[in-house]
Amino acid sequence: MRITEKLLLFITIQASVFTSFSCANKQSQLLFSTKNAKSFMIGNEIPEQAYRIQAQDLLQIRNLQNRKYIVHEPLMVKTQTSGSEGQTYEVEADGTVGLPILGQVKVAGLTRHEAAKHIEVLYRKELKDPIIELKIMNLKVTVLGEVKQQGNYNLIKDYTNLLEVIAAAGGLTDKSNSKNIKILRRNRQVQQVIMFDLGNIETLSDPRIILRNNDIIYVAQNRKTVRSEKLQSIAAILQPVISLLNTALIIHTLTRP
Repeated sequence: MRITEKLLLFITIQASVFTSFSCANKQSQLLFSTKNAKSFMIGNEIPEQAYRIQAQDLLQIRNLQNRKYIVHEPLMVKTQTSGSEGQTYEVEADGTVGLPILGQVKVAGLTRHEAAKHIEVLYRKELKDPIIELKIMNLKVTVLGEVKQQGNYNLIKDYTNLLEVIAAAGGLTDKSNSKNIKILRRNRQVQQVIMFDLGNIETLSDPRIILRNNDIIYVAQNRKTVRSEKLQSIAAILQPVISLLNTALIIHTLTRP
């Protein structure tokens, strides 16, 4: 095989490799595609009910009559940087939580508000005018895509909605597409991808914007950014191919009789 033919074969192989990398990159962009996911129109879903405590939940319980707890805390904190004070208790397999003075108290099946009131009533027999605050610390959502601070965020209040979490994540970036916000949600073993347009006023009355534990929020890029990144990707793929072709032409020119 002549040297020119070998060079052409080498260039063909390299081009195929770069093309395969391009396809792999395109596949990663389909991670949140709605093609095979189940979604619903506005109004098809029952309004979200308050979360009910389960075994293995982590509860932060404190008496606000204690002066050291009179502090300002955000409604929502990033999981990694949570600095909340107060003792945390795990709900046992039997649905009870072990509390000082009271011992084991049944809380499974209760909402956060119901559990707080129940514990407060029990403590009134032992303490003077307790005011019990209860937070469920293990409920979280994940925010990905074009927000300023991606990561996990705790749902430490009832009925936290999509806009509140986006605000906690620092808001949308300049590259975001506010008309293409997705929530990935598992509902009865079915993975749903629910799409929202933040420019549509009806989004605010959609019950599905109330977030659930383990929801994944994905903010897509706008068209301008997508086009720009595609052009950069194509340029990155073509550059080494063009360089190989130039090298082949130079060698071919130098080796011609």
